[in-house]
Amino acid sequence: MKFLPLIATLGFVLPAVWLHAASPASSADLKTAEAEHYRILTLPTPEGVTLEAGALCFLGPDRLAVASRIGDIWIADGVLTEPPAPRWKQFASGLHEVLGLAFKDGWIYATQRGEITKIKDEDSDGRADVFETLGDPWSINGDYHEYAFGSKFDRNGDLWVVLCLTGSFNSESKYRGWAMKIGPDGKATPVCAGVRSPGGLGFNAEGDVFYTDNQGPWNGACKLQQLLPDKFVGHPGGLKWFDEAATKEEVAKAGLHQPAGTPESGSRVSLEAKKMPELLPPSIYFPYPAAGKPKMGHSTAGFCFESSDRFGPFKNQLFVGEQSDSTVMRVALEKVNGHYQGAVFPFRTGFDSGCLALEFASDASLFVYGTDRGWGARGGKPFALQRVVWTGKVPFEIHEMRARPDGFEFTFTEPIDPKTASAPESWEVETYTYIYQSSYGSPEVDGTKPAIQNVTVAPDGKSARVVLDAVHEGHVHEFHLPGVRSAKGAPLLHDSAYYTLFYIPQS
Repeated sequence: MKFLPLIATLGFVLPAVWLHAASPASSADLKTAEAEHYRILTLPTPEGVTLEAGALCFLGPDRLAVASRIGDIWIADGVLTEPPAPRWKQFASGLHEVLGLAFKDGWIYATQRGEITKIKDEDSDGRADVFETLGDPWSINGDYHEYAFGSKFDRNGDLWVVLCLTGSFNSESKYRGWAMKIGPDGKATPVCAGVRSPGGLGFNAEGDVFYTDNQGPWNGACKLQQLLPDKFVGHPGGLKWFDEAATKEEVAKAGLHQPAGTPESGSRVSLEAKKMPELLPPSIYFPYPAAGKPKMGHSTAGFCFESSDRFGPFKNQLFVGEQSDSTVMRVALEKVNGHYQGAVFPFRTGFDSGCLALEFASDASLFVYGTDRGWGARGGKPFALQRVVWTGKVPFEIHEMRARPDGFEFTFTEPIDPKTASAPESWEVETYTYIYQSSYGSPEVDGTKPAIQNVTVAPDGKSARVVLDAVHEGHVHEFHLPGVRSAKGAPLLHDSAYYTLFYIPQS
């Protein structure tokens, strides 16, 4: 289903059974258990203001800029106090769907629907005085899907933008369905085509650029996708700009090459990538609910990482928002054969609205900005600004999952019990993939049930090597660990993991 956090959608909403499917055990029990490790604090928002989520950006250690869908920017001081008592002031208004905020040298850079705008308060009265367009605006034609997500500054001082397709199906305005890079001088450079309907844009700990895209045509499920120059990231709608007179010279000057051919509808990404070397498979799929089983959600959104140990044992992992289900997920990436891939895990439920924009604060607490605009959100409130604080208590979780030629290695946040962990019946595994097609989304297809041949627990109890009778290229490998216990006898807080395996290591 299409993620539309901003605007009226196709005229229907998620079925109630999807929005309110129970979590493992019970939702209430899970929230209580999660709260022992990660508390959620709700910040009061400006009274009488509809603060539907757009973007977040810290301007100082305890000063937060918040952009709203309707085009306002508010600044709050004192966002780290407990109990929460932020002091709000409206900084700017009259903008257009701000879905990116960055800050540099006293300027706020706001990614609007049609441009990046530099904004400054010159007289220090708390209100913006100067508005300047950075470079040239990009084209829009009024279609309500034509939003743009913007990034923070990358290691080279550039900003990145991903442009949603027209109607989320086609590219009717220049560079719709592309990722762009905007230099300090405002010069925009096309980077790659294949974007469909982005939900977030940012970087991993290494500074590499990723975005999230949502299920729909040519996207069998929501995904986390790296952006690399001269690669094609999946949706062919934007490929037309390689040939259009208005852009052909610009694309060539950027050193980009049109893919040879177009993908075959009804195929699989792993098969088409072998025929089209430019096609870059997703790093992560976020599996949809299937057969009535809740999985990782419906509408993948913004993400961020914390580079210290102050948010618990998940240093440098990505925390990813889920808009429809009002959750935050956790992603551990690795590089296999030069490509990013990895696993997604549940992290925290119980947010008040759909989790769209995420940002870590100076104290390593996680700010989550929500909206239910477009799709409904499980949280039930139209908008929310919340803060996740680690209590200092380490949860018993799967820490990471790494691919091996004949299976996977799991690491854990606490030592595991060798007896339960080494028993194959403590583990469950299945695999599946998605149809790569022009039709909307995909069911799970090509399912397999690999047999667990053996499980070897490391002497320190912090990892386990799981050998399967087969691993499957291009498949999500879904694991559940209902029987695994910690050395203290505790079950995992979340016992599921979903690894997207496009590349099998040689050793």
